[in-house]
Amino acid sequence: MTSAAEMPANSGSTFTSNLTDKDTHQGDPLSKATGVYVTVHGHFYQPPRENPYLDAIERQPSAAPFHDWNERIHWECYRPNAFARVLNDRGEVVRIVNNYEYFSFNIGPTLMSWLERHDMEVYQRIIEADTKSCQRLQGHGNAIAQVYNHIIMPLANERDKYTQIRWGKEDFRSRFGRDPEGMWLAEAGVDYATLEALVAEGIRFIILAPSQAQRCRPLPTQDHPQPEWHEVGGSQIDPTRPYRCYLKPTLSNSTSPLSTIKEGSGGNEDSRPYIDIFFYDGPISRDMGFSDVVYNSHHFAGRIGSAVRGDHRPAQLISVATDGETFGHHKKGTEKTLAYAFVNEFPQHGWTVTNFAHYLSLNPPTWEVELKSVTAWSCAHGVDRWQDDCGCGGEGGVWHQKWRRPLRNALNWLRDQITEVYEECGKQIFRDPWQARDEYILVMRDRSPANVSRFLSSHQTHKLTAAEQVDALRLLEMQRHALLMFTSCGWFFEEISRPEGTQILRYASRALELAGDVAGVQLEKGFLKRLGLAPSNVDSFKHGAEIYRQLVLTAQVGFKQVAAHYAITSLFSNHQPTETRNFISGENAASKNLHPYQKRVYCYTANELDYQLQRMGSLTLVIGHLKLVSEITWESEHLVFAVLHLGGWDFHCCIQPFTGRRDYSQLKEKLFGALQQASAAHSILVMTQLFGEEAYSLQNLFTEERHRIMRLISQETLTRLDQLYTQAYRENYGVLMAFHRDGLEVPQELQVAAEIALGYRCMMTLRSLEQDITEPQLCWNHIVELEAIATEAKHLRCRLNVPEAKQMLEQLIARSLWQLLHDANGSFNTDIQLFERLIDVGYQLNLGISLERSQELYFSCLHSQIMPLCLTSLANAEDSNQCDHLLRLGQKLAVDVSMVLSKLE
Repeated sequence: MTSAAEMPANSGSTFTSNLTDKDTHQGDPLSKATGVYVTVHGHFYQPPRENPYLDAIERQPSAAPFHDWNERIHWECYRPNAFARVLNDRGEVVRIVNNYEYFSFNIGPTLMSWLERHDMEVYQRIIEADTKSCQRLQGHGNAIAQVYNHIIMPLANERDKYTQIRWGKEDFRSRFGRDPEGMWLAEAGVDYATLEALVAEGIRFIILAPSQAQRCRPLPTQDHPQPEWHEVGGSQIDPTRPYRCYLKPTLSNSTSPLSTIKEGSGGNEDSRPYIDIFFYDGPISRDMGFSDVVYNSHHFAGRIGSAVRGDHRPAQLISVATDGETFGHHKKGTEKTLAYAFVNEFPQHGWTVTNFAHYLSLNPPTWEVELKSVTAWSCAHGVDRWQDDCGCGGEGGVWHQKWRRPLRNALNWLRDQITEVYEECGKQIFRDPWQARDEYILVMRDRSPANVSRFLSSHQTHKLTAAEQVDALRLLEMQRHALLMFTSCGWFFEEISRPEGTQILRYASRALELAGDVAGVQLEKGFLKRLGLAPSNVDSFKHGAEIYRQLVLTAQVGFKQVAAHYAITSLFSNHQPTETRNFISGENAASKNLHPYQKRVYCYTANELDYQLQRMGSLTLVIGHLKLVSEITWESEHLVFAVLHLGGWDFHCCIQPFTGRRDYSQLKEKLFGALQQASAAHSILVMTQLFGEEAYSLQNLFTEERHRIMRLISQETLTRLDQLYTQAYRENYGVLMAFHRDGLEVPQELQVAAEIALGYRCMMTLRSLEQDITEPQLCWNHIVELEAIATEAKHLRCRLNVPEAKQMLEQLIARSLWQLLHDANGSFNTDIQLFERLIDVGYQLNLGISLERSQELYFSCLHSQIMPLCLTSLANAEDSNQCDHLLRLGQKLAVDVSMVLSKLE
């Protein structure tokens, strides 16, 4: 969320020198501490953005052209770092580097869950990177864990501290297949109580800012039992070595029932519990975030080299830390800088790229450190940024943060109220409610019915009924949201009504709603009273309670909203071949070995038990019976829906509970009877009489589906307009050319008509090409047509603004390349010509196409397939011809194939 660069400079790292050759080359630096080691730590994290009711991120227009900010940052940072290019001086790809193999990194569990859902290829590259770093660095992987959802640990109560660590550990273990050695603390927020919890949970080290140290000294030895302490509170600590931090006696003697402190053995007689700490280099980390140093690998290496100490110590570590999003999102293209630095620049200096765990194994601490009492890396006032009006994160003094303390107090109050509910209700279901919460991460990672059942069976006090299972899951979800509502991002900026503040209030809303569902307690009034004390900087909101009413309550989702969503969207889905299906009850379906029509609506399963549709003129009426089941809490409801589509944007949808088959049959009869009068007003009147006043429209749909339906409804109109513009363009083509020929400004109406007409023609041609991609002759015809469109657009100075065409063409190019490399089917020469023409026409159309996916595919085959083929082709003319074509293809894709060519010469 924040950058290490926000912290004060580390004046202690300003000594500059280079180690001698003798110092840097004695022994194997991977197995013996010798020379200079470099660690670049990336803290990869995004605020959780999922709708608490849907378990999914809805479209965020501010992230356009991407779906949401996670997706945008993914394509700008997370994916580029998994496939970072090393380029030659001609801009050709020499190497594709997985930067995660060289980074020290933590990725927030909530972000990893998103990656796992949305880009399995990148997710696997991250997992593989950790595995490869383990192999390279003697079992010490680059990945470290993170406290689960970025809670400021010094502000958390004891139970929440332990749950955050345990969830973070288990999430890490389930992904990387090993226990974490280190853990990243949100905002590097730390106090000694947090250290106690980390030690109790077996965490070996953490990473902090140099400003968080108070004093340090060499570890006591027999010869020097009382070494002198050195005050380093002004960021003067030497960051080139690790430090041992012993727990305070008052804490290590704690009789906390939650854990047993594990004693360490530090190579001396002191057996007090401890944790090891690395302090990153403050000035370099700051420069990475706020200067141009990471835009050039040579400058970056020079900046790293300036921190090397010249005191002839056997080994030293230069470590830097910043937000991982710096590389590619905040600073475009800098993942390439890192890639070249990791595999070329640093090794040329004789430096070993390592991670903290590996360095610690080679070079255990010989110094100890004491920390300031409560600190973080992005607040000069301890952790007041997340509880007080301290000025950090403000708009240059324009806006206050007086809302921070009341917001913190309100959430603390809600947490304590929910704790009482959890303990009172939980003890009747769980043998140990708090152990059940700590292990609920096993369900959060896998919500399959079998896994949930196993979890409940292992924690239940007795065999749970179906209703008790629902209550058990409600209680645990209540606790999950009670933790999510403390995510640090809600306090980080200058205003409570920002998306981050609204998001944590939505988690709070879901938590108190679940408390009401499971225990009947009503907490909202007390919560709003406390939120009313949190003043907003925005006049229209006034305070936190009004923000809650305007931005949180309006976003709540219940079974009726889900049913309305399902009902309206059913009119636009490929439902079933027949519009009317016979009623089958759940019991009858089971006895006949049938299944109701089933569809997933976000985190709900919709079992459609009946569905009937009738049309009368411009009116369409759908009536259905639906069973909705929450995949999160296993709650379910039987509902009846009726949707009247009046045409265009007008929908009238009503929902009510299913009260029996007879009532449902009578309702259908009355509604379909009303439809026969072909009167929209009469049909709506009957619907109101049967269902009541509450009704839903297109506006009530979830954002994603609402936008899809808006596009579908608009499509007919847009197609008609495209055809009209095309006609205007054709009829005035000569006039347009005359304006261009004489150098006159073209009338805007005619220029717009040309751009829309050519864009429409381009899309229609690409769709035909997509359908005919396996038919070479048809493909040629479509490509020729695209070339003609590109020529016309160039002559008329038209800019084709068709993002869908860009994406479609990129996919067609990648698909054609895969076919070419893996399944040419004897038509290699034809396929390669088609592929080259596709790339050419993509550039001619000036759509801004990217060949990155095709580059990655080609590069992955270059050494495994293409080079072996070329090396064996010298004796076979046909193979030699194929080799020439493949190498030319590499040049077309801007991949450096000179190494293969040199081997052939």
